[in-house]
Amino acid sequence: MNSIFRKSMLSVAGLAFAGGVFAGPVAAHADTTPVKTTPVAAVQADKPDTGKLIPHGVQGSQSRIDLNDEQVANTKAIIAATKKAGMDERAAVVSLATALQESKLENLGHLGDRNDHDSQGLFQQRPSSGWGTVEQITDPEYSTTAFLKGLKQVDGWQDMPLTKAAQTVQVSAYPDHYAQWEQQAADLVAKYWNS
Repeated sequence: MNSIFRKSMLSVAGLAFAGGVFAGPVAAHADTTPVKTTPVAAVQADKPDTGKLIPHGVQGSQSRIDLNDEQVANTKAIIAATKKAGMDERAAVVSLATALQESKLENLGHLGDRNDHDSQGLFQQRPSSGWGTVEQITDPEYSTTAFLKGLKQVDGWQDMPLTKAAQTVQVSAYPDHYAQWEQQAADLVAKYWNS
């Protein structure tokens, strides 16, 4: 039995040697000339297309504010609620521009004499107008979902300028004011959509 084992081991060693002889010289003569390559532009696929975020271009002069941690958290909540509702990046832009105009992305409670009737939350929705309870409309996910539900009911909102789509849902006394936030809203969606 010992001689059978030794013969098997010698056969394996012979195959390994033969493989090395044939592989070695062949590999030694391989072409090592560097291959010329052309640089390819890197496309970051994880950021939404600007053309999709602002399909009509911005209208009028644009406003911009620096956001604190609370406002960034509210931005992310609006984007998350938009995704959860099965809506796209453009819906998130419309939602964020609306919330920027209505509350500067601050989840506002009742402001006393400075309150516009009983408007509260990110979108300044009114319990008396059927948007929900105070607790509901001051919840970022709920208030965004309520806004998006209204947006879905607007025929052709995707093809409208942002301010018209937002105004159709919000019925504001200042309908043109939403447009000034479109660029910042688009920038926020581009930054946080996939984060």
